[in-house]
Amino acid sequence: MLPSSWRVASRRTLIFGSRSLQQIRSLLTLAIETSCDDTAVAILESNGATAKLHFNAKITANNGEYTGIHPVVALESHQRNLPTLIQRAIENLPRSGQYGLATKPDFISVTRGPGMRASLNTGVGTAKGLALAWDIPIVGVHHMQAHALTPRLCSALDSWSATSGDSASTKPAFPFLSLLVSGGHTMLIHSASLASHKILANTTDIAIGDMLDKAGRAILPPSVLATAKNTAYGALLEAYAFPDGIEDLAYAPPKSRREERESCTRPSPFGWPFPLPLMAGEHGKNAKLSAFTFSGIDTHVQRLVSHGWDHARNKPSQSPRATPMLDTERRHLAKEALRVAFEHLASRVVLVLEDLKSSNHELPATLVIGGGVASNNFLRRLMPAFLAARAFPDIEIVAPPVQFCTDNAAMIGWAGLEMYQAGVRTSMEFGTLRKWSLENLESPEMEEDSRDVLARLKDKEKAKEAGDKSDIDSTEGRQAIAN
Repeated sequence: MLPSSWRVASRRTLIFGSRSLQQIRSLLTLAIETSCDDTAVAILESNGATAKLHFNAKITANNGEYTGIHPVVALESHQRNLPTLIQRAIENLPRSGQYGLATKPDFISVTRGPGMRASLNTGVGTAKGLALAWDIPIVGVHHMQAHALTPRLCSALDSWSATSGDSASTKPAFPFLSLLVSGGHTMLIHSASLASHKILANTTDIAIGDMLDKAGRAILPPSVLATAKNTAYGALLEAYAFPDGIEDLAYAPPKSRREERESCTRPSPFGWPFPLPLMAGEHGKNAKLSAFTFSGIDTHVQRLVSHGWDHARNKPSQSPRATPMLDTERRHLAKEALRVAFEHLASRVVLVLEDLKSSNHELPATLVIGGGVASNNFLRRLMPAFLAARAFPDIEIVAPPVQFCTDNAAMIGWAGLEMYQAGVRTSMEFGTLRKWSLENLESPEMEEDSRDVLARLKDKEKAKEAGDKSDIDSTEGRQAIAN
């Protein structure tokens, strides 16, 4: 079932030059992604189950001065770099006909949400301008839906052929599970179809990517932090923890929930243990909770780095360290922080699979791991080993190539293409969404919270002062303020 808020229309192909009948069978989209601090643009063509990238590039804002993403820096980066990337993309549009004229895209794909509002507005405003100038439709894309569909993009790219579009099939086929892990999200979802996604587990506090970045800032020595080209300290943390790579890594996953609990009190060579979230304390009463939590891991790391371990009390020290943590202990702590975080992810996946199995539901054949954290090689090694040790060796685990794990416009283009082929168009009146649940694709406007509503009302007030006669729903505003 397609979302009722999307407008369904017949396909139309507009071009600068002429296209052959074979070319008209394909679809071409220009895609824009600006949900956070990456400015990304792509040109993607699809013959149904196959796809070809004509252009794919991104520029990341320089947030190094702030050791995190600064909204103003991100916004200025989008404003500065988006026009340049679009110009480069237009220059790479496929050409056809006697005079080799550029082919006009069939539609524009753009990230509508969730994300940082100002950043999203930059991309959406530009996308609308292009759609109006070219007189073509636009498709507003859900950022996390695009991450979930990225393996299907990779399958289509691998299957590209000028003549075999009808014979190829896009993989993975629905339904499948997706573990979406990034700096802003951590969720396990069940995707029954293109527009039907159910959240099975979500984070109760911070996202795993946010936690890994914070752990990286705490654990990594100043000399390593000085080499950072951006604020993705989680990637540096993995390189620091495994300087020789993970090819020869000997990883033994816990074979039961009991072994998980026992690992919570097992001391490291430096005396301190590293408890798994939801497993330690009060006999692990939350061990079967279908949720993620990472704030405890961050707190444990920060405390060990700043205060160390009191061996007499067998607890974190109450006094700050007299000397900085040695490199050998830092490296071990980095490995343990990664292991605990990823085992926590895997344990929740196992819980969901066990629930499905016990209720006689058919198990999905595939688990997709998507998002920026999916580029971590240790996670890719740990997950299949963990599932195999817990009686789920036949679940196929699919993770995109590293360049498609982090935010990119190619995945936005593919999600747009899948929806466009299903008959979806987005009204030109649509706005951006700071929050937008995957379970609520049909009525995204319901995702607005009080801050969203108030921001929109302020925009309407400004428009009215400028002479716009748009009505303002004062009741809606009062309800927003009351909430």
